[in-house]
Formats: sequence, C-alpha cells, structure tokens
Amino acid sequence: MSRAAPGNPSDLGARWDGAGTNVAVWAPRADVVEFCQYDGTGRERRQPLPARSGEVWHGYLADAGPGTRYGLRLTGPDCDPARLLLDPYALAVDGDVVPHGSVFPGGRGDTAPYVPRSVVVDPTFDWGPDRPPVVAWNDTVIYEAHVRGFTRCHPDIPEALRGTYAGLAQPAALAHLSDLGVTSVELLPVQQYVSEPALARRGLSNYWGYNTLGFLAPHGRYSSAGTGGQQVGEFKSMVRSLHAAGLEVILDVVYNHTAEGRVDGPVLSLRGIDDDAYYRHDPDDPARYLDTTGCGNTLDVSGRPGLRLVMDSLRYWVQQMHVDGFRFDLAPALARTAHGVDLRGAFVAAVGQDPVLRHVKLIAEPWDVGRDGYQVGNFPPPWAEWNDRYRDCVRDFWRGRSGGVRELASRLSGSSELFRGGRRGPLASVNYVTCHDGFTLRDLVSYDRKQNADNGEENRDGEDDNRSWNCGSEGPADERVEALRRRQVRNLLMTLLLSAGVPMLSAGDELWQTQHGNNNAYCQDSELSYLPWPGSGGGLQEWVRQLLRLRRESPALRPADFLDGQLLPGRGGVREMAWFGPDGVEMDDAGWHDRSRATLGLYVDGRLPRRSGSPGLPAACYLLWLHSGPENVVVTLPAREWGRRYDVVLDTADEHPRPGPVGLRPGMSVTVPARSAMLVRCHPDYSPGRSVEVT
Repeated sequence: MSRAAPGNPSDLGARWDGAGTNVAVWAPRADVVEFCQYDGTGRERRQPLPARSGEVWHGYLADAGPGTRYGLRLTGPDCDPARLLLDPYALAVDGDVVPHGSVFPGGRGDTAPYVPRSVVVDPTFDWGPDRPPVVAWNDTVIYEAHVRGFTRCHPDIPEALRGTYAGLAQPAALAHLSDLGVTSVELLPVQQYVSEPALARRGLSNYWGYNTLGFLAPHGRYSSAGTGGQQVGEFKSMVRSLHAAGLEVILDVVYNHTAEGRVDGPVLSLRGIDDDAYYRHDPDDPARYLDTTGCGNTLDVSGRPGLRLVMDSLRYWVQQMHVDGFRFDLAPALARTAHGVDLRGAFVAAVGQDPVLRHVKLIAEPWDVGRDGYQVGNFPPPWAEWNDRYRDCVRDFWRGRSGGVRELASRLSGSSELFRGGRRGPLASVNYVTCHDGFTLRDLVSYDRKQNADNGEENRDGEDDNRSWNCGSEGPADERVEALRRRQVRNLLMTLLLSAGVPMLSAGDELWQTQHGNNNAYCQDSELSYLPWPGSGGGLQEWVRQLLRLRRESPALRPADFLDGQLLPGRGGVREMAWFGPDGVEMDDAGWHDRSRATLGLYVDGRLPRRSGSPGLPAACYLLWLHSGPENVVVTLPAREWGRRYDVVLDTADEHPRPGPVGLRPGMSVTVPARSAMLVRCHPDYSPGRSVEVT
C-alpha cells in the first residue's frame, strides 16, 4: 500500500474523485485513525490517515477505488483499536452484524469478523432527463410501502427482482401505483439498518428497518445487483423510474436513535468514535443514556457532530439520490435540548433555512416517548405532521364509540384547532387510518385483540385497544360477516380520501391484506407481511381508484385553506362548507352536543378556486353523508338553495363503486343504510358569480 497523501478535511467520509479516494473522519478523541482495507479473501491492510485539521483526520489514497471494503480503527485514551468501526459517512455497506461477545462493551478480541464493511462508491450515474414531479401538497396522496414487502410475492415481476429496488421499478409495480391514483410513495426505512441482538436470539430479524446503522447508505439487502456499491446505482434507477411515472419518493428516516442500542448494546460506529458527542446522556448519571425513543439511545442533534451528520445525510439523499421528501420518525427527539423539546431550536431551524431541504416535503411523526414528547400541531411551516387524532376519531366513529359528531367534523375539515396556528392550513395534516405500525385495514375490522404470539414475546408487544367493530367474531366468518367487514373498510376509505388534508394509504389495504391479527409485525420478514398479490376484497382497488379520481377532479374535496363556513356572496345563503343533520337542516347547537348522534352530512362548495389552488377544474359541490348507526337512517336532501338536483355518486352499501339514483330533488328522502357512507353531488341552479333569488 502506498503512503497516503494529506488530502483535505472538508467532506467527511471516503469519496472517490475518479483517480483516488479522499478520506476524512471527525474523531477529536483519537490519537491515530487507521483506514483498513479488506480484499476478497478478507485480508486486512491498515493505512494511518496522515493529517489532522482540528478535529478531523484525513488522507488521500490512490489505491482505494470503487468497491473497496473498508473500516476505521481509532487509537486513543477513549478509543479501542480492536474495534473495527463503520464509517458514519459510508455511502454503501456490505455485510451484517454478528452478535458476538467482542462487539459489545467489555468484549475482547478483534471485532472485524463480526461487523459489516463500509464501501467506497463511484458516484457517477446517468440521470438522463430526470426531474422531480413536484406534486403540490393539495394534490398529494401518500402511499406508505415497504420495498421488500411490496414486490416479494408479485407474480408479474421477475423472481430475481422481487423484494428489491429494481423490483419496485418494474412496470407491473409502477402500473399498480399509477392506476390507483397515488402521487407519492413513502418508503419504510431504506437507510442501512441491522437487526437488534434480541431478535437474532429469537431467530427473527428486523423487517421494518427502524434500527439505522448507516445514514447515507441504501440498505444493501434490497439490492438485486450486489452490495459492493451496486445498491447505490440500483436505488437511483428506482427513483428515476418512479419519477418517470410521475411518482414522488419520500423516505421514512430514522435519525432519532441508532442500532448501537442501550449502553450494553453493540459498539459499531458512533459509540466507538465519540459516544459523549453523538448520544444524549443522563446529566445525573453520565454512564446512562437518555432514551426518549424507547430504543435504547437518542442521537444528540443539538450538538455540532450529530447535527452535521443528519444534515449532511438529508442533503445527500436529495442532491445525489434525488428523493423528494422525508417522514421523520419520532421527530421531537431530534428537536430536544437539555431543557426539552424546542421546535425553534437547532435542528428545526437548520432544516428550515437550508437551501436544499426547504424545497422538499417534510413530514413529522410528532411524538416521542419522552416528557412533553406529544407535539401534534406544533411544528412550524412548512412541516406537515402525521395526525393520530384523525386516525383515532375516524376509527371511533365507524365502530360506534365516538360520542357524537363534533370531533369528527373537525377531522373531516382539516383539524383546524390543531393546525391553524403558525399560518398553517389543512394540508399540514397527514390523515391516515392505518399505517405500517398496527393492524391492516382488514384486520382492524376483523380482530378485537392483537395476535402477536409469532413475535416471540408471548403477545405482550403492541397495543391492544382495538375494541369491537361489531363485525362478527374473530377468525373465519360467513359471507354476511365478511361483507360487513368490507363495508366498514369502504367507509374508512371514503372518509379518509374525501377529508381535507393529505391522505395516506397503507400498502396492501387495497388488496384486502391480512396479517392474521398481528399488529406489530416489525420482525415478520415473511408472507405474513408481504403484499398478497393479486389481492381480493370485493373491488377495494376500484373503490380507491374512484375515490382518488373524484378527489383529483374536485377542488372542493382538497382545499388548501380552512373552510370556515362563510356565506358565499350573492348565492342565496349558501356557505362554502356546511353541516347537516338527517332532517336536511344545518346543524344547531343541540345537534353538536348530542352524544348519541351517529349521522352527519358535510356540504362543500367547489366554486371558490382560490381555496384549492387548482384553477380550471369543474366547480363541483358535494354532500357527504356518514352514518355509523346500526340501523338504516332516512335523510332529507337540503333545500333548493343548496342544490336544484342531487345525484348519488357513491354508496358504500354497494360492493362496487357505481352511481346511485340521479335527479333527486330538494326535500326528498333518501335511505342511508346502517353503517355506510353516501356521496351526493349537488347541482346548484346558478353559476359562479351570478346572483339569484331563491324562493
């Protein structure tokens, strides 16, 4: 090995420039930093980095080209050279962690046989005419998917590509997404992750990926081409294909903690470089971590090294990998200081002012497990947030446990009491009913209790609060019970996809996927988690298509601003949004406080394009009836000023999404079946801007 030149300290990591590789490592506590190369036989060659600039060790190696496997060894008072460490800035990772005693605190011996290697990557890639789709927030429909699970069982994808980045880029996968009408694919974690030692001891593995080890490296197992840097090119090809299909790519990123776990967890990277700088420690007992993530450690993003690592990683995924946004797992953990959550602190401020990041989609999971960790509605613009209040309210309404319709009205109209502050609108609310974490939509309406025994924790893991959906007993059911379950799913889908805000679908729900009651399948890398192609469910895919087509074509169903029920000038007392009881009259105070009420009508007027930001689309007006009661209810269509004619567009009591009766008149009665939803199009007898007198 030739002697390394000094190189430069500006860009951390090992970066190939076409002739050689510049290596820079932030390691203030090290007296020596060695770059350790491994050949195909596993033989190691060590090269001390020759220069130090402040806290960064650096060197330039002419013989370390793309595909080079390497690790770092640090020598110093707090550094153990027997530990081979993963480069925190590695662009690719090869191999996995073997939970051998040497990798844990107090372990002895060389850890090299038991830890993965960093890989030098050639960054060149032909992006061609790739352009980000730049989908406006009010047009956005998110589809949460798992790279492996989405295609692992797809019969129309070549077997060698199933479960990979290349598989997700196949025409059959792209056609399904485009045909549904979603706009943005949110991928469960794709940054390099490893399984927790406790899972390995149970013969299981981390499937979801919320256990990050490498923040800049795409997970190698999802690559069909290899893990010697090929995973980077394959990921880029996937993004290019999704963009060509008009689909955004949003990454679910886990910066709040790392795979190094608790203080007795493995020493793999950051802990071996500078444990005190990268992790939060208990000020009363510095030997302990402050754990606000529930995963053993919390990355300290209030300090310079942690903040730089996260920011460099985010910019890399946007600039080099062309992703369009991020969903931040346990986001308040990133905003914590010594005094608690500070949403105007270093991390949120850094993202907000960054010229690269301020133009991509930013979505917070707005809670962690620490004190004051529940921050729903508190993130500043331009952040959007997962809205669990929406999830819980809509579920409770359809299982008959809502105690009235007051909260439901707020959730349908964008949760203004949560998101109006800070000049935010309904698009700050990411609405969902199911996600990766919990029951599938089918299981939600089929199981009263979780069935997690396969996870090896005696069914103690996961929350068990589903409560009865009145859809029959768990397990096998006759066709009547199955039909009722499918109707409840259609009710949930219609509510979700016609609410103000940004809807998020969980992959597989449209295929009638079941996990057999497992509501915490994070460790189930099996057919239990994989999507069940081609799916079933009595036309659920067609329901999603029709609902998303209506949403796309109807600005009134996806307003950019809160609709406050103001009167429309010169339009006979019609409001831009109004709420009706079954009698066809606007809700009064008594109706809002009636805890037994199970029926609500929502009218939205589409003749104010400024509210949607979508000029040129039809000015359609709609009346959405939601009825969760166990008996049919007769509703009266509102007076003539709201519609001269009414047409039933969709009725969830029907197995298939097709129009119902048309040409209905004001004051007529319509039966809404038990536990069902009905969408009615309203046809006013005047055009926008025309003043009429209604008699």
